[in-house]
Amino acid sequence: MLEKLKNMQECYWLNENLTSNLEYELNAKGIQAKDIEDARARLNRFAPLLKVLFPATLKTNGIIESPLECINTYKKELEKLENVEIKGDVFIKLDSHLPISGSIKARGGIYEVLKHTESLLLEHKLLSLQDDYTKIIHLKDFLSQYKIAVGSTGNLGLSIGIMSAKLGFKVSVHMSNDAKEWKKQMLREHNCEVITYQSDYGKAVEEGRKAAQNDKSCYFIDDENSKNLFLGYSVAAKRLKGQLESLDITINENRPLYVYLPCGVGGGPGGVAYGLKTVFGQNVKCFFAEPTHSPCMLLGLMTKKHSEISVNDIGLDNKTAADGLAVGRASKLVGKVLEHIIDGCFSVSDENMYKFLTLLHKTENINLEPSALAGVKGLIFNKELKNTHPNALHLIWATGGNMVPKNEMEKFIKEGEKYLN
Repeated sequence: MLEKLKNMQECYWLNENLTSNLEYELNAKGIQAKDIEDARARLNRFAPLLKVLFPATLKTNGIIESPLECINTYKKELEKLENVEIKGDVFIKLDSHLPISGSIKARGGIYEVLKHTESLLLEHKLLSLQDDYTKIIHLKDFLSQYKIAVGSTGNLGLSIGIMSAKLGFKVSVHMSNDAKEWKKQMLREHNCEVITYQSDYGKAVEEGRKAAQNDKSCYFIDDENSKNLFLGYSVAAKRLKGQLESLDITINENRPLYVYLPCGVGGGPGGVAYGLKTVFGQNVKCFFAEPTHSPCMLLGLMTKKHSEISVNDIGLDNKTAADGLAVGRASKLVGKVLEHIIDGCFSVSDENMYKFLTLLHKTENINLEPSALAGVKGLIFNKELKNTHPNALHLIWATGGNMVPKNEMEKFIKEGEKYLN
């Protein structure tokens, strides 16, 4: 397996260290179901404010949530293209279309900004939990005394930058060389300071953390270690259950759920997977998808070294078209929390991400960025799972793409055409 990773071959790793006592494991790592419920309640308190600040959330009553769609037409074309049989229905969770910042990061990033805002205002007795949170609109002058900083390859920076700036914070986003220029420009348009490094994601986080340490008014959102980010993502699971039930779909042993989550540092997919396991128990199987150039979570879990090993240590360059997944070293928090819970990981080439992207555009008229298609490979790799249930529901978690400029999206689609023929 290590040789395959070194040679940038697509590969599939199944976790042989899964717990036999899921309930114990879910409560053994310092994160519990009550913490997820606390995060859900906090987001509900902020919903009236979000409706005012972001009219795009009006139709969801101030809740930041994404559509769920069946894509069986795509499934049929994928089966022909890859010469495989995919048992069960295929759905897509369009976190790519989340309001405010158009990616999965709108869950964790925005949640942590809101939690920090609430903590500051409660501490200074400018807010109580019983208040109508729309009053925060009039507290911008107070919040403008404070700063928020983050290190990002792009999407996390967008979610934190847009939300923080809207509330009145001064924002610094430290970005790696993988970050797309349009994402930097969008941040500047929201009056965020953008600091770019000629190095990768790890350097951007390190420098952001260092700058915040020297400034008492600055709060650093740490993508590598944040429990708050993790909890923001985990709230998605209970909402997904409600969406499935509205379609008369019940997840149980006769209809298990297989979820494929694109993975960078691990916070987003880790939080979602943790929430899913809490809600669906043994009836959900979660898999992380990573680029062949940057399989940091697969490497960390497989070797049990977690954040102590980087993809650079095995000779990989960490350069990929999937900018949100261009991470060389996995989260210090997530790998250890999920080491006995995550069902497996797999890697996927940039060429396949582009190919899957163009096929989705043609069959379902859904446009995503390359990283959001990483999970599709899991449908093909599932032949490795000998006991895949014939009535399974497969869920591709689409992590970003709705905010990609039209000319950029056209380039993605054109690139994918090369690999479809």
